[in-house]
Amino acid sequence: MYGCRDLTKSLAETIVKDIMNKSLVSADSSTTVFQIANLMEKGGIGAIIVKKDNIPAGIITDRDFAIKIATQKIPLDTPIDKVASYPLKTINSTESIIVAANLMSSKKLRKLAVIENEKVIGIITSTDLVNQLALEKDNS
Repeated sequence: MYGCRDLTKSLAETIVKDIMNKSLVSADSSTTVFQIANLMEKGGIGAIIVKKDNIPAGIITDRDFAIKIATQKIPLDTPIDKVASYPLKTINSTESIIVAANLMSSKKLRKLAVIENEKVIGIITSTDLVNQLALEKDNS
């Protein structure tokens, strides 16, 4: 059975790339809020990378719909450029998930884009981290 120190060591050895979501959906910053809502609903996803000039620059999340769009009654034909979060917050794919958790906690983030060789290759979420913690605890 793992002790607390063993669990911490196991989590520290797990890297972001091992638990990130590799399914990426991106959209141009001119895409409308309505189009993004449809993409999220049809794809069962909670975040879309926002591109400016074909370069990942920001993110729009399901939470943005509740916090920004619904409460401010933003029209559905508004470009996501007006409501997305910029700049895109990232973490290197080889970082420990403890580093990811600390970054998310300190910056109050729920999602981080994962980069490798300066290219976005996935997303890691707070849910991914909690699921990994539960998995590690179950294996202890």
